[in-house]
Amino acid sequence: MVLYNSSSSHTALVITDASIKKDITTSISHVHIGNRLLTKTVHHALFVTSTKAELFTIRCGINQACSNEIVFKIIVVTDSIHAARKIFDSNFHPFQLHSAVILRELQDFFNSNPNNSIEFWECPSHLKWRLHHDIDKDSKSFHPIPFYPCKIS
Repeated sequence: MVLYNSSSSHTALVITDASIKKDITTSISHVHIGNRLLTKTVHHALFVTSTKAELFTIRCGINQACSNEIVFKIIVVTDSIHAARKIFDSNFHPFQLHSAVILRELQDFFNSNPNNSIEFWECPSHLKWRLHHDIDKDSKSFHPIPFYPCKIS
């Protein structure tokens, strides 16, 4: 299914991952269109929960995919499907800021063409699917170097 969808020039394959090491979160998203890497986004943040990091990474990937006018279908591949579900949770939760931004992007995406679609696929890290495994490995390979080592507890 991935080969079929990723070969289309109208489908954006958004692959995301985040990891936390020594209170530093590394969030990475790759956007593939037409079987080629379009963008790679890497962010680092301090003292962020894993769910917030995953939502931020999904948000960045969706933003990149929606900004491409030829994309009619977005497939988000993540190992944190529980975080992706928060996007569509209308109850009050601490991640509503990310949810609101993602939903606003998607509203514009769907208004531009009623045939546009989005899918969320779960890819657990233990499956070691090549595209997700590369991102997972990158997110875990970051070695933080503190600027002020005396302030690290």
